[in-house]
Amino acid sequence: MKNNFLRIWKFFTYDIWRITENEVTKRTYYLYKIIKTVFLSLYRFNSNQIVSKASALTFSTLLALVPILAILFAISRGFGFSDVAENFLRRNFMGDPNVVETILKLVDSYLQHTQNGFFIGIGLLMLLWTVINLINNIENTFNHIWEVKEGRSVYRMITDYFSMLLLLPIMIVVSGGISIFVSTRLADFQEFILLGPILKLLIHLMPFVLTWFMFTALYVFMPNTHIQFKHAFVSGVVAGTLYQIFQYLYISSQIWVSSYNAVYGSFAALPLLLLWLQISWMICLFGAELTHAKQKINHFSFNDDADNISRRYRSFLSILIMSIIAKRFLKDEVPYTADQISKECEIPSRLTNLIVQELKEIGLINEVIKDRKAENVSYQPAFDINQLSVAVLLERLDTHGSENFKIDIDKKFRTEWEIVEKLNINCYEQNRDVLLKDL
Repeated sequence: MKNNFLRIWKFFTYDIWRITENEVTKRTYYLYKIIKTVFLSLYRFNSNQIVSKASALTFSTLLALVPILAILFAISRGFGFSDVAENFLRRNFMGDPNVVETILKLVDSYLQHTQNGFFIGIGLLMLLWTVINLINNIENTFNHIWEVKEGRSVYRMITDYFSMLLLLPIMIVVSGGISIFVSTRLADFQEFILLGPILKLLIHLMPFVLTWFMFTALYVFMPNTHIQFKHAFVSGVVAGTLYQIFQYLYISSQIWVSSYNAVYGSFAALPLLLLWLQISWMICLFGAELTHAKQKINHFSFNDDADNISRRYRSFLSILIMSIIAKRFLKDEVPYTADQISKECEIPSRLTNLIVQELKEIGLINEVIKDRKAENVSYQPAFDINQLSVAVLLERLDTHGSENFKIDIDKKFRTEWEIVEKLNINCYEQNRDVLLKDL
């Protein structure tokens, strides 16, 4: 049994990631792709410490909850839809009515003080800071999941974040209007044998559909990179369904809350709110991991081998990639993207991106950016291809990084250092006239 378990574990963690599309049937490959997606989502959920990140977002949400709801209710009241926003909040959030009532009282108090001119200057800055800080923390968490190193610029942060805050009340009003319209029309079709049950089903599905699109929109727009809608939608359906199931279980479990309230009194609302926020963020971030796994599943082929690649093979791939980029430039053709290089040379996508990034850092290639958010980034030489030899490439790779340590290479370990230098110099001299464009 132990050997069987180890064999199965090896298949999921190693063998399945080495199977290429042309080695099995399409149906088998599609099944393997689903298995890899689920496994990768769960693995990265654990390795990326999503539970800890959900806790951090829970704290940020708790800090910004009242200011954000105050802004949303202020906008809703300005358009005359405060009742719709309040009903939406009661119907979709926090499960426990006592928690919702407590939050609404705090929001009303917040808005009254604002209208009386109490929050001016520092108070207004704190309000804006808590809101921007929460959305920025959400973006940073999503960027970490997507391995995006650059966040939005300050200008885009201001425009995008406040656009979200302005659109959210409109979405709430529209969803509330749709629910009211469908409920009203249901009464007219009660007597119809076919349409009546269908409309009832639609009303029951309405919370699910709205939640699906809410999560989908979050997965598409929040990370600072291009997200394909089809992957975000599947993850939105999964995360939205899990969220609705959690809501049902959470509300159904309110039977034991009465004894909980007897012990903690009015203070019971706080731990219940924290529990709801924590699990909600865990579900949301799992959906983000699932979206990343679905869209980037091919990047993790040969993952263990890519992490343990030998120095010799890494040099070979660097020469190969640099060579085809130089040849493409020589022919005056459209520069390669990393995905095109990966497909043409049959190099794992993740390994291609790592080597391309290193070639960029050593100053041998430049990015040609058409649309970074759409991942439409190609590469061309940043060095005269008539002087770009194998020796130049290897020398820059060998010297890339820090050598500023306190090891005595002038006296005590001079012999060892000279051996390394002599080997490298011999290698460079032998390849000084071998141009990458001529390989």
